[in-house]
Amino acid sequence: MNTEREGRRRGHHHHPRRGGPRAGDGMPMHRRRGGRGRAPRGDVRAAVLMLLAEEPMHGYQLMQAIADRSDGRWTPSPGAIYPTISQLEDEGLVSVTADAGRRLVTLTDAGREQAETRRETGTDPFAEYARTEPTTDFRGLLEQLHAATRQVARSGTEDQRAAAAEILTNARRSLYLLLADGPRTPEA
Repeated sequence: MNTEREGRRRGHHHHPRRGGPRAGDGMPMHRRRGGRGRAPRGDVRAAVLMLLAEEPMHGYQLMQAIADRSDGRWTPSPGAIYPTISQLEDEGLVSVTADAGRRLVTLTDAGREQAETRRETGTDPFAEYARTEPTTDFRGLLEQLHAATRQVARSGTEDQRAAAAEILTNARRSLYLLLADGPRTPEA
């Protein structure tokens, strides 16, 4: 008897490298702060229904729309979005059609009713991520820093790469000192 196959049959899925439950497998998951951002399975479902009530979308568009609505603090993976779409399709709440080689997801009448009911009850999967004050675009800044770092790594001299490594190390230290209410720049 294959224990992995038997476990799947019973509804216990394990992450292939870590051996633990994966997000969205029906196992209780705790919200993480930081990182890619995970939400409970029901939140993904509610977000998908809410977004599809506005317009039909492809799976990738749904992932991007969720990330946009949460200011990048919640970015569901394909492993969260596509099973949710399949489940909604099985329940008759969405229809999936081929559109230029992609799967376009559209709410059915039953799906529209459920989305409307959720809207009326005030269940907003994005409420937790709503801005209360303007925030700094750390994601964009990190992407720019990453691009600059890659450029130095590819085309910089050995001295430039060493200097870049020192700059990155000092930046990390400065950020931790900032959290500790210490000086904003590390002391040499």
